[in-house]
Formats: sequence, C-alpha cells, structure tokens
Amino acid sequence: MKRREKGVATVCPVARSTEVVGDKWTTLVLRELYMGATRFEEIQIQTEATPQMLATRLKSLEADGMVERHPYQERPLRYEYRLTEKGRAYYPVIQALRTWGETWCKSKGEEVAVHFTHRVCGHEVGLDYICPSCGEYVERRDLDATLSAPFAKEREKRRETYRAAKARSE
Repeated sequence: MKRREKGVATVCPVARSTEVVGDKWTTLVLRELYMGATRFEEIQIQTEATPQMLATRLKSLEADGMVERHPYQERPLRYEYRLTEKGRAYYPVIQALRTWGETWCKSKGEEVAVHFTHRVCGHEVGLDYICPSCGEYVERRDLDATLSAPFAKEREKRRETYRAAKARSE
C-alpha cells in the first residue's frame, strides 16, 4: 500500500513529497541508484545503512512507485532495483541537493565530488542543468560521471571495509 493511501493530512505538495523521500537514507538510496548501483549489497555498502533499514527504504520506494524490483538470480532468488519513470523524474531534486552541498557544505579548496560530462558535446557541465558549451538542458541520462579521486577512494574504502567485515563473519 502506498503511504498516501493511508490518508492525506495536507494538500501541500512539499509535505506530500517528504512522505515519499523525506529522510537521509531514502535520499542516499536514490543517489546510489542514480550512480548506477542496482543491487542491495552495493547500495548497502555505499549508504552504510543496516540491512533492515535499507530493505525498509527499498520497499517504501517500491510501494510509492519510485523503483521496481527485477530478479537477476533464481537460486536463491535475488533482485536488483531500477528506477521507474517517477524515480527518474526525481533526479532534479538530487541535482539541486548536490549543487547546494557543493556550494555551501565544503571546505575551501575541496574539489567537486563528481564531475559530469555532457555525452552529446563532451564538455563538463559543472553544477548547472544547462551545458555551458552547447546550451542544452541536461538530465542524468545525458551525462557521464567521473568521481573525484577523494570520492572514489572513499567509496572504495567502504567496499573494502564491507568485504573485510563479511570475511570475518564467515
């Protein structure tokens, strides 16, 4: 059941939107899906969510029509998660958070975490929605991402930490 079917307490679209995506963990799950992660383990590694927390967020996103599950393995049955049209339509919100975070939440001299290149013309887009070279409005599907060295290292460290913890528990 979708959360809004339980009863709408307001007509405010901001309040209604936060019912779907209004917490840190859901936002981080969506970030990972936009970055190309589709499997539970990789999303868990990069968000650092507990398995229970991640499962809850993914189920909510599925119930709200933001993601769909698709089986990728029969035995045991395992799913990958893919953004729906509704989920892809949320990207400008993530982009706005990224732009705001890059502008207001970084130390001086700290580089941009992800560089986006417009596939059509090959130029870096920066933090805008318009390619500064060709003037086209860009969406996530129009861009190639390159992680900065510090961000790539941070993400790899999470993978290593996860693998080490998994190996210790086996």
